[in-house]
Amino acid sequence: MRILLIASAFNSLTQRVQAELRDARHVVATEVVRDGDEVRHVVDRYEPELVVAPMLRTVVPEDVWSRYTCLVVRPGPPGDRGPSSLDHAVREGRTRWGVTVLQAGAEPDAGDIWASADCELPGGVAKSDLYRGEIADAALEAVRSAVARFATGGYRPRSQQDLAPVVRPAVRQSDRRIDWRSDDTLTVLRTLRAAESQPGVLDELLGEQWYLHGGHPEDQLHGTPGEILATRTGAVCRATVDGAVWIPRLRPRPGPDGRATFKLPATLALGNRLPDVPERPAPLELAPERLTYAEISYRERNGVGHVRFSFPGGAMSTVQCRRLLAAYRYACTRPTRVVVLGGARDFFSNGIHLGVMEAAARPAAEGWANVQALDDVVEAVLTTTDRLVVAALGGNAAAGGVMLAAAADEVWCRAGTVLNPHYRLMGLPGSEFWTYTLPRRVGPEITEALMRDAEPMSAATARRIGLVDRVLPVPPHRFGEQVAELAAALAEDPDTHQRLAAKKANRARDEATEPLASYRDQELAAMHRVLFDPGAPHHALRAAFLRKEPPPQGTPPILRG
Repeated sequence: MRILLIASAFNSLTQRVQAELRDARHVVATEVVRDGDEVRHVVDRYEPELVVAPMLRTVVPEDVWSRYTCLVVRPGPPGDRGPSSLDHAVREGRTRWGVTVLQAGAEPDAGDIWASADCELPGGVAKSDLYRGEIADAALEAVRSAVARFATGGYRPRSQQDLAPVVRPAVRQSDRRIDWRSDDTLTVLRTLRAAESQPGVLDELLGEQWYLHGGHPEDQLHGTPGEILATRTGAVCRATVDGAVWIPRLRPRPGPDGRATFKLPATLALGNRLPDVPERPAPLELAPERLTYAEISYRERNGVGHVRFSFPGGAMSTVQCRRLLAAYRYACTRPTRVVVLGGARDFFSNGIHLGVMEAAARPAAEGWANVQALDDVVEAVLTTTDRLVVAALGGNAAAGGVMLAAAADEVWCRAGTVLNPHYRLMGLPGSEFWTYTLPRRVGPEITEALMRDAEPMSAATARRIGLVDRVLPVPPHRFGEQVAELAAALAEDPDTHQRLAAKKANRARDEATEPLASYRDQELAAMHRVLFDPGAPHHALRAAFLRKEPPPQGTPPILRG
């Protein structure tokens, strides 16, 4: 069918719906719309057979839904109404939730039900992670069902008249307020997790207003409730009445000009306001029972070294790349046959940290250092010849994050993963040895198309073209466990010895044909020209992306997405 997706943002769910409907051979166009007039305009332009709204904040006008069937994806079970459904579910500690596909009509959330699907909500998981994981899985199940039913031409959706609606009010900042003098750790964590990654929790810290993003428990540090006790890898630890929580990111409240702000590592955001507190590095190998915050960890089991990492928002700054490189090099000193990179749920990596770059006194210099630091990680993976390396993508990846994965011997993805293997929409030529790894995996023609078209793809499509080697159809909370089982089997496989010998020979052959240094130098030369050119579109695109603003006027159409 000819399907039009309308959305308030081309977010992870919209990308996944587009990719998977195209996998099902539908002709799908996607348009970001801000209001009813834009909805009218794009519908008139496309004249679709069906309109689907994966994430829409505006109301579909009557003159549109009366002419076209418009299906709205709502992250709540049948009968649930209101704009903050998932926020309420996380705040209330729900263990199951759902997604409903409704027909747009006169009353929001009250339209006929075309499909629904329920899902588990594992405890201790932030709203944004659930949205990209369990909620997205349920949404795709419901969307596929609704589209198939519409295609039959005879399906009659279910009226909500027999349902007792549960109308939930919008969750406002006044509802999210933390009382550090009385709220225990669990209450603070639920409040923080229900606001991650948007809108954050507005709070006073060191005499100023900040939005707090992210929350992780700490079981050993204690202090006066509300005070900062320590720092770790950019995060700050704040005391609660019965313990403490780690807060990785802060976002300043918008200033007098009203321009949107963006999230930064907490210590970077606070700068010289930060009190003199100790930096407490997390041990690379943590006891399983510890409750604390660690971006990177290492564990060894059944002949496999697992280097797990989870960076907020999937962005990897210069210092984060250097820490990851150190952890990877340590893993390569251990007596293992397989190293797994990743394996955690949610983001694998989205490449360099645009926020840290934007906030730097010299953004070009920070970007240049960041690109080289990520290159160092990728090069270390590419030159590992004494063991197999598996990149395990439990969630989405983009740009340099995809290229980090592609450097591994095998790439394993959870079935719900969305990949964006391109750099173009940020106005960058790309690095991370993509000119070597992509053609090697998918061939020159597909490489050119990926970079030119700059479209998201599903894990299934990535598997079909050779970018991914294995797709695991498991829920997010089962991914790490499944990866560990498969990696252990790989380490025990008698053929692994022959694979390692072939890998070493192939690396030597490729190096003799064209050294890795040549690929790196050519890519970095192109990146340097863009980063240090004040007039390059990248700088304005970066600023707009971080602040969730439209691309600036005058941006070439090829960069507008």
